Amino acid sequence: MEVEARRQAAADYIEAVQVDVTANMRAILVDWLVEVAEEYKLVADTLYLAVSYLDRFLSAHPLRRNRLQLLGVAAMLIAAKYEEITPPHVEDFCYITDNTYTRQEVVKMESDILKLLKFEMGNPTIKTFLRRFMRSCEEDKKRSSLLLEFIGSYLAELSLLDYGCLRFLPSVVAASVVFVAKLTIDPYTNPWCKKMQKLTGYKVSELKECITAIHDLQLNRKYSSLTAIRDKYKQHKFKCVSTLLPPVDIPALYLQDLTE
Repeated sequence: MEVEARRQAAADYIEAVQVDVTANMRAILVDWLVEVAEEYKLVADTLYLAVSYLDRFLSAHPLRRNRLQLLGVAAMLIAAKYEEITPPHVEDFCYITDNTYTRQEVVKMESDILKLLKFEMGNPTIKTFLRRFMRSCEEDKKRSSLLLEFIGSYLAELSLLDYGCLRFLPSVVAASVVFVAKLTIDPYTNPWCKKMQKLTGYKVSELKECITAIHDLQLNRKYSSLTAIRDKYKQHKFKCVSTLLPPVDIPALYLQDLTE
């Protein structure tokens, strides 16, 4: 939690730094990176790290829209080298862009990102916190805990699409994801309890805005045209969790802080 605040991207970089890149272009790129990660069977952490590198770079450097995909593949290349046992090669990332960019361009962008990061490539992502929170709130039934884990992964990936979620720390997003995932599985029980509050360090009032943002994404109120994540989690291996929906309205009682 100490590190996440230091390595967080600026929440307003599209307004403050970028001239040619919009929030929607960023969402389209992230949606495509999800497909790339699937294609090369990359671990989840690689995807989250790549998106964090992307946002940190865009927080500091204006970029032309025709270079955005290049930034995406170079960020994923670095993340893959950091996380994967056998990362894809530079040529694989050129190929996946239909050779829009040359090997030299990808390597140059990789170098630019690393300089900006000062080679500090490890940082806690939403997935880092989600893994920890999920492990501690697993349900008694194994089936249910697996379902909770898949819904959590699905919602966390959806949050990557939303530029607006950058105003929340990764730990806040992860805690909010757990809330909405539990609500989806059991709408009749308050998803937050003393144990979750102690574990995450957050009262529900501190998560309320983020919970609403995640809930809107799950209900397709935002970015409904981007389908890579929804399609991915429609697969049986993920128990088709993207077809599950929470209540349209979150009961007001659930969004009130727990009394002593």
